[in-house]
Amino acid sequence: MAAIETVDLTKEFDGIVAVDRVSLKIEEGELFGLLGPNGAGKTTLVHMLSTILTSTDGEAKVWGNCIRKDSSKVRSLIGIVFQDPSSDEQLTGMENLDFHGRMYGIPEKERKERAKKFLKMVDLEDRANDLVKEYSGGMRRRLELARGFLHEPKVLFLDEPTLGLDPQTRRKIWDYIQKLNDEEGVTMVLTTHYMEEADYLCDRVGIIDEGKIIALDKPDRLKNELKGDIVTLKLDNGKDFARILRNEEIVREVKFVDETLQLRVDDGESSIPKLLSIVQDNGGQVKSVGLRRPTLEDVFIRKTGRRIREEKTGAKERSRMMRRARG
Repeated sequence: MAAIETVDLTKEFDGIVAVDRVSLKIEEGELFGLLGPNGAGKTTLVHMLSTILTSTDGEAKVWGNCIRKDSSKVRSLIGIVFQDPSSDEQLTGMENLDFHGRMYGIPEKERKERAKKFLKMVDLEDRANDLVKEYSGGMRRRLELARGFLHEPKVLFLDEPTLGLDPQTRRKIWDYIQKLNDEEGVTMVLTTHYMEEADYLCDRVGIIDEGKIIALDKPDRLKNELKGDIVTLKLDNGKDFARILRNEEIVREVKFVDETLQLRVDDGESSIPKLLSIVQDNGGQVKSVGLRRPTLEDVFIRKTGRRIREEKTGAKERSRMMRRARG
């Protein structure tokens, strides 16, 4: 039995389709990523699966339990780490976990043992009795992870778990998430708009845009679909050269994104001199040139024609409607 299975799961807010007929199957123990820009529908999908929101159409099951008919059972099987920290600042780290354990009816002895175990796993053992208001942003995130695991859920939802953290702290949080997944074997569903996060952590990734899953596979397989290398050229008149370079035999694909040409070629090192020569022969001037392997963002660009971090037209309006619908 799959840990999570959805069939045509859909959510609308006043005529705006936030999640559009999503069908997924997530296996036990999998660390699954939902990767997409702000407003793509990631959080809405997680909120339906965790019974915070009611779906408009379609079906979904968590460990065989329907999110509509068996919502109480589903809630007993899951944990969730929200985008915004929700721990009580006036309590200590240990007191926050103890309170959470009481809510789930965990006996006192077992509650304290689990709290100590998970605080140790996220390296907060020495700060267990400090008030949360004295914690850094990264420490609060680690406490949220420990709290999410305290009642030993079968599925843990991580909604943008490193949002707003600096790169160094973000990397540390990745390591804690990976450690908890490896040692506890809990199925995790992580939402993110950081392509590096999805690439580093996830067994599989569903790339989501405008409420639809537009690509679904292991990160390496998604990147390998874009055979070859990516050469980036910044020119004075890049859009004109996009048309010229599309006709060149060495160029497999051309995208013009953020005033930069992105060219997919078989062999980047040997192609760069040829590309520069073509530009010069046509009266162009190169401002900068780059070479790299394809990334998940390149997969997104190929599917949508824009970068994953771009805000779409209407995204803010859709977000406003969702907040209003949640009350």
